[in-house]
Amino acid sequence: MASYRTITIAETCESYRCLQERSVLEGMEALGRKGIPVGCRRGGCGVCKVQVIEGQFTKRVMSRAHVSAEEEASGCVLSCCIRPSSDLRLRIVGAMKKNVCHSPAMAAL
Repeated sequence: MASYRTITIAETCESYRCLQERSVLEGMEALGRKGIPVGCRRGGCGVCKVQVIEGQFTKRVMSRAHVSAEEEASGCVLSCCIRPSSDLRLRIVGAMKKNVCHSPAMAAL
């Protein structure tokens, strides 16, 4: 049976469901927003950098060129390299912040 986790983006309070077997980035793509930059999907480009502020996840190797040991200790990871073990709350800190945190209401102003 599929196990879903709820991922909440702190800046927008928007939530989405992500299969535990999929990366957080793959789940984010399901939001259907145009322009979410996904880069290499293997932890080498740094485009999908986030900071997990609540929750547990499993991770795979990420490039130290994009996530230092200090950043990782503070919860910064590449969303393509983590899978949710519990519900997560995260901040977008990478290049995709412009597109993910863009609010349609803000565009109308």
